[in-house]
Amino acid sequence: MTTRHVVVGGGPAGLFAVETIRGLDPQAEITLVADETPYSRMVLPYLMAREIPEEHVYTGSAEHWASLRVRPVTGQRATALDPRQGRLTLADGSTLAFDRCLIATGSSPIRPDISGAGGARVHNLWTLADAQRTIEVVQGLRGGPARVIFIGAGFIGFIVLNALAKLGCVLSVVELEDQILPRMLDGEAAALARAWLGRRGVGVHTGVRATEIGDAGPDKTVRLSDGTTIAGDLVVLAIGVRPNVDLARQAGLRVDQGILADDHLGTSAPNVYAAGDCAQGPDVSTGGQAVHAIQPTAVEHGRVAGANMAGRATRYAGSLVMNILDVVGLQCASFGLWKGDDRETSVVVGARRPAYRKLCWDGERMVGAILLGPADDVALLNDLGMVKGLIQARRPLGPWAAELKRNPMDVRRAFVAAGTPGALVGQTLLGQPLAEQRYRLTGRGPDREPHRAADVLPQIKLDPTRGKGRGHEATRVAVD
Repeated sequence: MTTRHVVVGGGPAGLFAVETIRGLDPQAEITLVADETPYSRMVLPYLMAREIPEEHVYTGSAEHWASLRVRPVTGQRATALDPRQGRLTLADGSTLAFDRCLIATGSSPIRPDISGAGGARVHNLWTLADAQRTIEVVQGLRGGPARVIFIGAGFIGFIVLNALAKLGCVLSVVELEDQILPRMLDGEAAALARAWLGRRGVGVHTGVRATEIGDAGPDKTVRLSDGTTIAGDLVVLAIGVRPNVDLARQAGLRVDQGILADDHLGTSAPNVYAAGDCAQGPDVSTGGQAVHAIQPTAVEHGRVAGANMAGRATRYAGSLVMNILDVVGLQCASFGLWKGDDRETSVVVGARRPAYRKLCWDGERMVGAILLGPADDVALLNDLGMVKGLIQARRPLGPWAAELKRNPMDVRRAFVAAGTPGALVGQTLLGQPLAEQRYRLTGRGPDREPHRAADVLPQIKLDPTRGKGRGHEATRVAVD
């Protein structure tokens, strides 16, 4: 009997679920419901920076859906879900019958309670329409670069800020917390990032609240709680997002911060699954459930949910909270339990470069990290992926833990010698490498298949004491 699948949401969670279902069940009926034509939100900053044309934003086409034998229902919002009857109602009153349904409705930007937040030239920069309006404002100005004021100094705001910096915009940032990027960096790393921004002409105002957005002639103005007023041409609201859970609440599903999802991404209704920004699923670091509104989690959620919907029982070990961000040429990254919370930490800091590395430990197991430095430095070191892998593998490093605590910059030897690559290969979600999304704008895929890690990684055994002195163990190192 043919299984009828309905996927609600055209973001990465929904799209990877669709492709996974089709790969495992060639006979399934699949309907994709999305209130917009599916596109990648993550590439909007590249569109704003004029690095890609608009057609590169979209993630599907009529030919693509036909090749997957997927029925797309776009421009329609799902308004009601009845798990018992297996029925989804759309905004136009039509209904879709299903055997299994995935809710991948994503998240929406939080609109601050600030006078004037709904005025002209005040954008969230969350949708393609927001990006298009911003481009119109920036390109329509004459007589100098656009002045843009960001309310909120978090991850999302800085992605957009970086794009507008490439256009030469004059930028200012307002943050209620005492530091920038408060949910990504600790105070010391944030101070280095703030100094970096200051040297590049970005105005930063922390520990203050925006109280009013107004107009003064052609200018937009933002009044702050300390009495300061900032003038600009455009205001960007970036104070965070919240999961879209209204459909799940209406259906009677269990909802906390997000839709509660178990280790198979199933919800409290046996035929309904949840994935992506709207899902509160397993957290690999804490063993609890958390909302991780990031692209890697959405992709993993989509694959696991899709596999389970297609009948392949697949357990999800959990997502890792992580953020990687380019702050006007300064690479910032954090993974796992990076705050430390009284855990043992190893820190390397060089204020002048700047460079910062903090590794957080639970005995011989790395559980969190922050890395910061000029983008060329961090990319050259190639340590981001290895540090993430050490945390995600969740295994004691034995004598390599002590070595890495003494020298936090020497990640590669510990990563290989402690067997981390093999442990990560064993954690592959579906027992096979992650395939890239099938959709290509030009119809062409990569020129060649990527190497499999298991084929190219030799069995290397290294001695952590080889060539090393027996100096005392240091937990903090200062470098120039």
